[in-house]
This record gives sequence, structure tokens and C-alpha cells, in this order.
Amino acid sequence: MTDILSNPAVREFLTSLIAGDLNIATEFAWIFIATALSMVGGAIGGMILGGKDIGYQFSATLGALFGPAGVIPAMILGFTVLNLLPNY
Repeated sequence: MTDILSNPAVREFLTSLIAGDLNIATEFAWIFIATALSMVGGAIGGMILGGKDIGYQFSATLGALFGPAGVIPAMILGFTVLNLLPNY
């Protein structure tokens, strides 16, 4: 584990991720993180809404599939706006 963290490329990536610098690598990392969190939230919401009617496992699966449907376009639009703001 210390070999991975002492690698200069990984250290630079983690530094730019924490500092909030936007480049292509950090944008993909944030999209992946947001997608994973929206899948968890969608699964929980699906279980709450339809768990008793269609079964908890099936409703969690459907919720996890439909959860990122709103997050991914919003993240891409947000990153586009954030990349255009420094130009003005």
C-alpha cells in the first residue's frame, strides 16, 4: 500500500482530487463516485417505495439502475459549466 501512495502520479492525482482542481482524471473520478452514491441512494429509495409490493431485492435492483439516470447528466452539465466559468 505504501508503494501505491508513494508513486508520484498517484500522489499528484490525489492532491488534485482533494484540492478541487478539474482535469479529465478528476472529472471521471467524481462521475464514478457520484454514480456509485446515486446507485446506493436509488436502491434504498426503491426498497422504501416498492419493497412490500414487488419484493425488496427486485425494487433495490430497479432503484439502483434508475438512480444514476438523473445524476450522470447533471454531473456532466455541472462540469461543463465549471470549465466554462473561468473564461468569463
